[in-house]
Parts: sequence; structure tokens; C-alpha cells
Amino acid sequence: MDKVTKNSIIGDVLDKYPHTAEFFLEMGMHCLGCPAARGETIEQACEVHSSDCDALVSKINSAI
Repeated sequence: MDKVTKNSIIGDVLDKYPHTAEFFLEMGMHCLGCPAARGETIEQACEVHSSDCDALVSKINSAI
């Protein structure tokens, strides 16, 4: 995975780029260890947490 998209699975992103956890925590996603949360796409998590998906994806890609 060289680029993260809104369809990327959160668990996959965290496994490869653990330092990006802070971005999920910033958006209020404090359940990163939950199996259900790790299986969601970034887009699904953003919908649940009323966050801007494009902004989060951009921030993650800038950090990796």
C-alpha cells in the first residue's frame, strides 16, 4: 500500500503505518483496538464520526 484511499481498511493502514493512529484519535475514533473498527474503511469511520474523509486521507498520505 503506497497510497491510502477512503476505501482503505483502517487495520491495514495501522499495521503498515502505526504512526497514523494519532490522526484517527484526533477525529474522535478512540476504539482503534476494536476488531470492528479495524475492519472498517476510512470512509465508514468518517461517516460514523462526522469527519471529513478527504481531509483525513490527505493528512495520512502526507505523513506516509
